[in-house]
Amino acid sequence: TRGALGKMATLADSFLADLDDLSDDEAPDDVAAADASVPQSAQDGERRSGGAGSSRPSGDTLNAVSKLTGSERYARVVAQVREALAADAKAAASSGDGTAASSRPHLGVVDENAYRLIVDCNALSADIDDEIQTVHNFVRDQYRVKFPELESLVTHPIDYARVVRAIGNEMDVTRVDLDAVLPSAAVMVVSVTAATTAGAPLGEATLKETLAACDRQMQMDEDRRQLVQLVQSRMDRTAPNLSAVLGSEVAARLMGVAGGLTALSKMPANNVQVLGQKRKHAAGFSAAAAVKAGDMHVGHIFQCDIIQRKTPPALRMRAARLVAGKCALMARMDAFGQDPAASAGKAMRAEIEAKIEKWQELPPARTAKPLPIPGGEAKKRRGGKRARAMKERYGQSDMQKAANRLNFNQAEEEYGLDGEGLGTLGTSAGMAAASGKLRITAKQTKMKVPKRAQDKWANKGGSGTALSVNGMASSLAFTPVQGIELVNPNQKPRDAGPVSGTQSVFSELRGFKSARPS
Repeated sequence: TRGALGKMATLADSFLADLDDLSDDEAPDDVAAADASVPQSAQDGERRSGGAGSSRPSGDTLNAVSKLTGSERYARVVAQVREALAADAKAAASSGDGTAASSRPHLGVVDENAYRLIVDCNALSADIDDEIQTVHNFVRDQYRVKFPELESLVTHPIDYARVVRAIGNEMDVTRVDLDAVLPSAAVMVVSVTAATTAGAPLGEATLKETLAACDRQMQMDEDRRQLVQLVQSRMDRTAPNLSAVLGSEVAARLMGVAGGLTALSKMPANNVQVLGQKRKHAAGFSAAAAVKAGDMHVGHIFQCDIIQRKTPPALRMRAARLVAGKCALMARMDAFGQDPAASAGKAMRAEIEAKIEKWQELPPARTAKPLPIPGGEAKKRRGGKRARAMKERYGQSDMQKAANRLNFNQAEEEYGLDGEGLGTLGTSAGMAAASGKLRITAKQTKMKVPKRAQDKWANKGGSGTALSVNGMASSLAFTPVQGIELVNPNQKPRDAGPVSGTQSVFSELRGFKSARPS
C-alpha cells in the first residue's frame, strides 16, 4: 500500500509539471507581448507582490506586520508626551532664562502621574525599537527586488528607510540627491553599486506600500526620540545624580522596577545590581560560565554606557558591582533632595571611569634585584631565642628609653652646659622629680645569666648578684680569739667543700669525732 501511494504521488507531481509547461508554451499573444515589454525580474516582482491591481494576502501587508502604531496605548502615551513637552517649552519661555526652574517640584518628591508617564515611556520605547526592526525587515524584503545590494551597504534601519524613500523607483541613482541622507563616502559606494545592480523597478502597489512602511519607520523613530527627551528631562529633575551616573533611560528603568525613588534609596547595593534581571536556565550546563559572561545576576545596571562601552567583557561583572554601590549612594542623595546640580553624580561617574581604567593598566614590571657587593658582610637574618637574648643584653636601659621620650605639650628640662634634655625624666616623673630623686622601676628581664658569668662577676665584686651586701656592712670584724680583725665583706665565703690533700691529711682537726658527750 505504501509503494502504491508513493507511485501515485509521483505521477501527480509529474502531471502538474506537464500542465505548467503547457500553459507557459500556449500563452496568448497579447499577454506574451505585454510580458515582452517588461523585464523578467519585474515580472517576478509582480508575481511576488500579487500584481499591480491585485490585493496582497493579509499576512504580507504592512498593517498585518506592524500593529503597534494603531494601538490605543501608543496613541495615548505619545499624546501625553507631546503635551508634556509643550508645557515644558511654554514654562521655559515664560521663565525667561531658558529653564523651567520655577515650576520644578522639590527634589525627591515624585509626582505619581509624572512617574507613571516615565514608566510608560520606557516600556513604549522598547516596543518601538522592536517594531522598527520588524518594519525594516518588511521594507528590506520588498525592496530587495529593486536594489538587492542596498541592505549590505546601509545596515541601520532608519538610514535604510531614508535611502529607500529618496531613491524610490529611480533606476539612475546619480539623479537622486543622497547627500542629506548618507555621508559622502557612503553615497559614492551606493551610486557605484546601483549602476551595476541587477534589480528591476517595483510595481505600483509594492512601491506604494514600501514607501508607506518607510514613512512609518521614520515616524516611530521621531516618536521614540520625543519619549527619550521627556524621560531625560524628567529624570534630570527627579534624580539628577542617579541620571548622571547611569543615564536617564537606565535610571528610569531602575526606578520603575524598584517602585519609586524612595524605595530604590532603601535598597542595598546587592539588590540594586540585580533589579530587572531575566531568569535564564542553564539547560543542564554549569551556571559559572553564564555568570562570567554576564548573562546571570545582572539587571538594568548592566546596560548603562559605563559598562557596555567603557568596560571590557572580562571586567563587566566587577564594574557592575562597583556601579551598583555608587548608584545606591546617589539614589539616597536624590531621595533627600541633595545636590540638585548633579555635581556629585558627575564626580562619581568620573571616579568610576578612572577606577575601570586603572583596572586595565598593566602591573608594574618587576625590577631586577642588584647583586650584593663582593666581599661585603652578609646581613644577619638570624632570629630565635639566642638572637632575642643578644638583643635584650645590648638593648637600651629603661632610663635611656625614658630620657629619649617627650610628653606632648610639655617643656623638656635640660641639664649641663650643652643643654642635654632629660625627656620624661624631668618634671613628668612626678614627686620623685620634684624631690630630686629619680626612681625608675626596672622591668624584670627574661634574660638568664649563666652560672659561670655569675661566679665571674662575684669574684670581681660586681653588684646585682648573690654576693651583694648591704651598704651598712663594715670591714671590721670582732672575733673572740683575735679581737678586731680587718676582713673583706665582698669576699666569697669559703664553703665546706673539698680541700687539698695536705690539709686534709695533716690537719689539726683530723681525728675521730663522737657525737656522745664526754
